[in-house]
Amino acid sequence: MNNSTSINQPVYVVGAGGIGVVMAWCLVKSGVSVTMVEANINKITHANQNGIEILGHGSVTTPVIHFDDWVPDSDSLVLLCTKTYINAQVLDRLPEVVTLLPVQNGFDPLLDAFHHQAEGIVSFVSECETDRAVTRITRKGEFHLGRRSGVDIDGANYLSTLTELLGKANLFPAHLVEDIAPYKYTKLMYNAAISPVASAAGIDNSELLNHPVAKKLFIGLLKENYSILKHAGKPLEKVGPMHPDMVNKILNHTFVINLFALFFKPSLKGTYCSMAPDILTDRTEIEAYNGHLVALAGDFPCPLNRAAIHMIEKIVSNQLTPGIQHLNTMMNNLPAGTLP
Repeated sequence: MNNSTSINQPVYVVGAGGIGVVMAWCLVKSGVSVTMVEANINKITHANQNGIEILGHGSVTTPVIHFDDWVPDSDSLVLLCTKTYINAQVLDRLPEVVTLLPVQNGFDPLLDAFHHQAEGIVSFVSECETDRAVTRITRKGEFHLGRRSGVDIDGANYLSTLTELLGKANLFPAHLVEDIAPYKYTKLMYNAAISPVASAAGIDNSELLNHPVAKKLFIGLLKENYSILKHAGKPLEKVGPMHPDMVNKILNHTFVINLFALFFKPSLKGTYCSMAPDILTDRTEIEAYNGHLVALAGDFPCPLNRAAIHMIEKIVSNQLTPGIQHLNTMMNNLPAGTLP
């Protein structure tokens, strides 16, 4: 790998949300020239007047342009930091020869078919304001960057450089790993348990362990997600304080689940569910999360994931107000014996 600490190509960060702002902020802080691409005109205006900001760490100045005006250069590095349901619009805009680096959660078939070499996964939580490129990190974590499974990255010298530059900002540890898949699947295990339950109920993530029904569904989904991924032969890696294998062992012993909840709750405190604002619109990432797990499962039982998808789709299609009642309905409609 190249040990140079500069990137000699145009760099675009697409999506001025919680992750995009952090990525751009770190790169600018480390001396990289970055252009952000965003569709929210209010956010664009504010960012160009005031810079992009991470609360408690200050602001930096970098150009922010509207997505409609973006014409990416063929030799550019594009960090894709949008929700997965925006991917089609972005991919249509990209020239055939471009270095694409998604930093997303979830799995999108369109993106999987693209020719990109690597992806990034974050384990910190960053919540951005609606109309300003101002975010706050509500939970500390790490950044992992690595190749896609089965993809050759010979000559991709920018990966080590990018890892070094992101870590240089001293906001989070940045790691270059051989394969990103184990980290991405572990994030999926957690996101597909947290997102449908918290967003449907309209509760803060930390409340998942306070409300009895939310807690039961959240823990049930964690266990089912782990089982699906293991059955599908997907590798898992540590993202957060525990390896998924240890989490699953704990969840299979009823008497220690409450201790797990006490341990896990601080990591959820103050964090938000990224699906929460989407559930009030006409699109969510439920297919990129739970839908992908159902596809992986095939004939393997996955009643909780199927029920979670049905619940979210019903709320969105009928424009229902989030509330605990949706969890009660999901619970009552589960096949007998799904949960203890």
